Amino acid sequence: MNEDLVVTGPDFVVVLDGATAPAPQAGVESGCRHDVTWLVRQLGTQLAVPLIGRSTASLADLLAEAIAGLGALHAGTCDLSNPDSPSSTVAMVRVGAESVEHLVLADSPVVLRAPDGRVTTVADDRVDYLPEYTFEAVRKARNQPGGFWVASTLPAAAYEALSGTTPREQVASVAVMTDGASRYAERYGHSWEDLVAVLESGGPRELIDRVRAYDVAAADGSFRGKRHDDASAVICRLS
Repeated sequence: MNEDLVVTGPDFVVVLDGATAPAPQAGVESGCRHDVTWLVRQLGTQLAVPLIGRSTASLADLLAEAIAGLGALHAGTCDLSNPDSPSSTVAMVRVGAESVEHLVLADSPVVLRAPDGRVTTVADDRVDYLPEYTFEAVRKARNQPGGFWVASTLPAAAYEALSGTTPREQVASVAVMTDGASRYAERYGHSWEDLVAVLESGGPRELIDRVRAYDVAAADGSFRGKRHDDASAVICRLS
């Protein structure tokens, strides 16, 4: 099952990548009766409503409100204090008349290409700097200072996201993706310029097909994490 979600509108893109909840049979209880797919869909809905309504709130404020709204949907049935509660990455872009806003929380990057071809990559790589990657170490670092942040049960996590604004005339296109697609650059050695070029020439399907081919061919032990992952990508042309 694909745990990514893409929501787009006339002037915005939201890309979410749900983190697989710990399996109860592994002796880990998430404290939540819902699966990751439910969480991602509900979070996407909470974000889409104000974006479609042309809210003028910052993207961080919108995310904080969405996480709070999501929590209200299941606070009566689930333990929202459990650190293993289902979670999601968040990548958002909103295009205005004068500027392009972005927000990145966890490992779903945004790449902005300027009219002259230069690219700026906004990637939240804090999880890559954890001292160790055992289940317990990652659990303790999730949504904690000095660790990494995801959208789950803490609205304050929204203000730990990487966010910013770029003048619209400095942006020709924007790519938004989950790490299953961004591994074309992050794992397989291509430049971000190459990645954006593939998206602009062949679209998301071409990028994901290339990633899948690399995934199959990768030697055991040559990468950290899963061999295969859900992959989603969006390319937005502004000029």
